[in-house]
Amino acid sequence: MKTIIEPFRIKSVEPIYFTTRKEREAILQNAFYNPFFIHAKDVLIDLLTDSGTNAMSSHQWAGIMEGDESYAGSESFFHFEKTIKDITGMPIVIPTHQGRASEKILFSIIGGKGKYIVSNTLFDTTRANIEFSGAEGIDLLCEEGKLPEVPAPFKGNMNVEALKKTIHEKGAANIPLCVITVTNNSGGGQPVSMQNIREVKEVCRENNIPLFIDACRFAENCYFIKLREKGYENKPVIEIAKELFSYADGCTMSAKKDAIANIGGFLAMHNKELADQCRNLLIITEGFPTYGGLAGRDLEAIAIGLNEVMDEHYLRYRIRSIEYITEKLVAAGVPVMQPAGGHAVYIDAKLFLPHIPVEYYPGQALVGALYIEGGVRGVEIGSLMFGKYDKNKKLIPAQMELVRLAIPRRVYTQSHIDYVTEVIIEVFNKRNDIKGLKIVEEPPMLRHFTAKLKIAGEHTN
Repeated sequence: MKTIIEPFRIKSVEPIYFTTRKEREAILQNAFYNPFFIHAKDVLIDLLTDSGTNAMSSHQWAGIMEGDESYAGSESFFHFEKTIKDITGMPIVIPTHQGRASEKILFSIIGGKGKYIVSNTLFDTTRANIEFSGAEGIDLLCEEGKLPEVPAPFKGNMNVEALKKTIHEKGAANIPLCVITVTNNSGGGQPVSMQNIREVKEVCRENNIPLFIDACRFAENCYFIKLREKGYENKPVIEIAKELFSYADGCTMSAKKDAIANIGGFLAMHNKELADQCRNLLIITEGFPTYGGLAGRDLEAIAIGLNEVMDEHYLRYRIRSIEYITEKLVAAGVPVMQPAGGHAVYIDAKLFLPHIPVEYYPGQALVGALYIEGGVRGVEIGSLMFGKYDKNKKLIPAQMELVRLAIPRRVYTQSHIDYVTEVIIEVFNKRNDIKGLKIVEEPPMLRHFTAKLKIAGEHTN
């Protein structure tokens, strides 16, 4: 097989500014060991997120120039709306400025105290918006998804038996929504099978519970279905996507991922009564229903990107890129999520740094070490992000302690990825020198964004 090349040519570049190790040590300390506080110019390879960090195509930039900025009834909205309707089959499309805005609107309406939202795994902002409404989010990940180093084709699946048990225990009337996240970001970027979606839909239908898809990375998930699920190997990705959405009552999406845009999102659904409530809240918080907090040019870029992302030459390259770095790390003995996910490499920080207890946040410690070693910025997906406290203020750790290195779409080349691999392996060889961290300041929700930390054992000034 020939080398899989990037299915694009580079037309514009921006410089990377290089820093020394000594400079990075000071930068990280001044950032309170939190990568979100590091200035972007001080990062060599930025893998903090694949959200909004993508390189848009020449067609998207051309669409931006043609964006209709009319306040109401923009032609760009109707292009955006038609594209989403064609893919999802859902008749009602509500634009928002990004995915968490869709979540805030949706859960403000259907959430509330005494309610439970069930999912394969909720990501950070989804869970935060559920909890902010007073409801509780419940993750029902399949058992194989909890074992990072054990390969399985669809580790993002929901545990259907656990879903049935939860419905029985909590009562269907108290579960206003079931959410399937594709791919499963918190669970290592792992895909969900079509069979699992059908089975979950059947349970939801029997209990009159609406099923929504968190569709941030729907195209990547559909390509995994094509590669791994019998009966789909000869189907185009667009057909797989249409079937996937056909089982859902609605969806939320951050267009900053698989729409390959820098901003934007949407809600789509069948239920007109719920949609009317969402639109009313949208007008208060986001804007008129035909722009929803976005410029017309952004609506155009999203519409074009949603079609570009389903190009199978692109998806083959995208998925192979993640496999490439995963294979190199496995060969070097680095503990990573297997098989490779769709948008990121996930390092198992618990195995990488077994000498650091979970209460000293091994994932966050590893994030800092990667930055110091090579200027690579990642993010912790573990007990800093998802940990809770019990009534005695003792940490209830997350299920897994992962470090995510999310690869922006169409941004970095193979040499960049080879460099990242070298940095990870170098840190792995020095892993016993890495120290844990303690929180010195944190907000009540989404603490990983703004928490301040110090090296465990050190004193603050």
